[in-house]
Order: sequence, then structure tokens, then C-alpha cells
Amino acid sequence: MDTESVTALLQAAFPGASVSVELSGGHCNVQVISDEFDGLRSVTRQQRVYAPLADCIASGALHAVNIFAKTPAEVAG
Repeated sequence: MDTESVTALLQAAFPGASVSVELSGGHCNVQVISDEFDGLRSVTRQQRVYAPLADCIASGALHAVNIFAKTPAEVAG
């Protein structure tokens, strides 16, 4: 699994979002900034980011995913 593949999965799931991915072995830091998160609780945001990565996690290609999921307003604020 490479950075470009993870980024592509997340960009497909969150069109128009700002997506940043850092990989180190199977550890992955993901930042998704999207209006889609407006009004959602933190747990729901994480579930939405995990969903497109589920197959990668199940296969073991990714085994530690840290998620930063915010709205543009939260980041600017």
C-alpha cells in the first residue's frame, strides 16, 4: 500500500475534500478536511474515513490508522 493509493481511495470517498496521507510501514496518518463532517460527531467522522480503507485494514496492508477529520471552518477557526 502506498500513499497515492490511500489518497485516491479517500479522494474518491470525499470529493472536493483536502486529503493528506503519511505512511510509515503499515502505520498511516490521515487528514481529511471536508464540509461532509459538518454536524457529525467525532466517532461518525472516523467511521466515514475508515469505510473506504476497510479492505486495506482487513488485508493487513494498513494496521494503524490515525485520523484527523475536520470541517474547513474548524481548521480555520
